[in-house]
Amino acid sequence: MKIVFATNNLNKLAEIKQLMPEGIDILSLKDINCLEELPETSDTLEDNAAQKAFYVFDNYGHNCFADDTGLEIDALDGRPGVFSARYAGPECIAEDNIQMILGEMKGEMNRDAVFRTIISLVIDGNEFQFQGEVEGQIIPEKWGEMGFGYDPIFLPDGYEKSFAQMSMKEKGAISHRGIAVKKLIQFFKKRVKQHS
Repeated sequence: MKIVFATNNLNKLAEIKQLMPEGIDILSLKDINCLEELPETSDTLEDNAAQKAFYVFDNYGHNCFADDTGLEIDALDGRPGVFSARYAGPECIAEDNIQMILGEMKGEMNRDAVFRTIISLVIDGNEFQFQGEVEGQIIPEKWGEMGFGYDPIFLPDGYEKSFAQMSMKEKGAISHRGIAVKKLIQFFKKRVKQHS
């Protein structure tokens, strides 16, 4: 079964490909020649994920899934949330976002945060959504070189390593995206069984 993952983020693509079961072939946007920016104009993760998945299905005719992820920090009233990718501005890179968060969190005692991923899957025009979340803390400085995005400053509850200190496999087993993807995979497995 071929399905498009609506992302240009090669890290996300690699992370998801290694979690997928046999028989599910993941295509990237580049593989289907979709080179334009996908719409993400909503103020919820759920709607943004759906917008992207339906855009690919409606314009390219491929079954597709898209995700949207937000880091929701208690002390910042849930920010950056849906604006996580461009928190420090439209042209920012991950490091700018990290520095902005660390600046805003200086001296803050409540460091509780939740990483949340919503996956929207569109198959033959029908949508299914899957959510994964992981609770943790924002640490005051960066730990680790691996991962991407806010991984170096997110310490998941019950662990002594930040996401950026974990291998892709370790992180995939417990992360918000990993949890949402596991639900997606269960869905695929059930579907494959029904059609075999």
